[in-house]
Amino acid sequence: MRPLVKTLLVLSLAALSPMASAEEPASRHDRQGGDARLQLVATFEHQVTGVTVTPDGRTFVNFPRWTEDAPISVAELGSTGDLRPYPDADWNSWRNSRRDEVTPQDHWVCVQSVVADKRGNLWVIDPGAPAQSLVVPGAPKLVQIDLASNRVAHVYSFDETIAPQGSYLNDVRISPDGRFVYITDSGVRGAIVVVDTASGSARRVLDGDPSTQADKSVTVKVDGKPLQQTDGRRVSFSADGIALTPDGRYLYWQAVKGKTLYRIATDALQNAQLSAQQVSSRVEAVGIDGPADGLWFDERGRLYVSSVEHHAIRVRDGDRFTTLLRDKRLVWPDTFSEGADGTIYVTDSRIPDMTWFDPQSPVALPTRLYAIRGR
Repeated sequence: MRPLVKTLLVLSLAALSPMASAEEPASRHDRQGGDARLQLVATFEHQVTGVTVTPDGRTFVNFPRWTEDAPISVAELGSTGDLRPYPDADWNSWRNSRRDEVTPQDHWVCVQSVVADKRGNLWVIDPGAPAQSLVVPGAPKLVQIDLASNRVAHVYSFDETIAPQGSYLNDVRISPDGRFVYITDSGVRGAIVVVDTASGSARRVLDGDPSTQADKSVTVKVDGKPLQQTDGRRVSFSADGIALTPDGRYLYWQAVKGKTLYRIATDALQNAQLSAQQVSSRVEAVGIDGPADGLWFDERGRLYVSSVEHHAIRVRDGDRFTTLLRDKRLVWPDTFSEGADGTIYVTDSRIPDMTWFDPQSPVALPTRLYAIRGR
């Protein structure tokens, strides 16, 4: 069997924390934003989407079942490049071919995102919809894992009122006090899901609101060409990228098929007494910058935006967008995370190279994890 991941190591492991890697020559790539550059951390033989780095330097990645029956859904990435199924092999044992044998409630079905908080937890969002198609009954869930014991602490299961057919729970952010969890739904009908961890209750808010929907006026392009599936359908993801300000006061989001960045004060999301109209009235449009996937606030309050049409990473500082770097190696910059030393990591999920869009692509795509250096 081929190894699932090949990690390139620099001579000094201390040069890249928490992981080590060799850097590809930069002269061949179009970079912008001063000295910012990509440094290759790991290469995977399956399609990666999420990454998160814990405060003590542990790194986790996930592999959704989009075009293949991925053998591992959630893994901890070792310093030598090994992938350890997380929290154990059993949680990773669900397969499309064995769906009648393994219960979806307590196994990973189609994991989309992993996020570590500063309180010792790893949060995993499983939309339970392989190939972004039908939701497997009982599969949609948010799972809280205690990083100290590597054991599942709580499973927040979502019924069809929260994760209906056509939904695809996408990315997650946790309030600084751990009380509230915010999740985007990038499916047919976009929404934000708010989970109150104290009560265990969940609500769909901004369900169908213009701010969470794909923008019909936008066509997602890569290298100037519309990104469309082999059957002619074009990309139409709703609310996808999500970011929480460091103080937890504002939540930002954007549709992939969109151009507008939105935000809302989180107290409006936390107040279950507000009507749908009252919540909608609190939404603010804060910028226009074209289609994007991942969003991330660093500790300095700067917002990183994955510019999927331009192989680029952009930064919003105040009201100003600038291009941090542009690099052809970034086929589809997807998810960000930040290490304790301030290093920003980004996955390249290579969505345009999927068999959905390119039937000549191999099933197991080489996807990558990068660190951003010199920013």
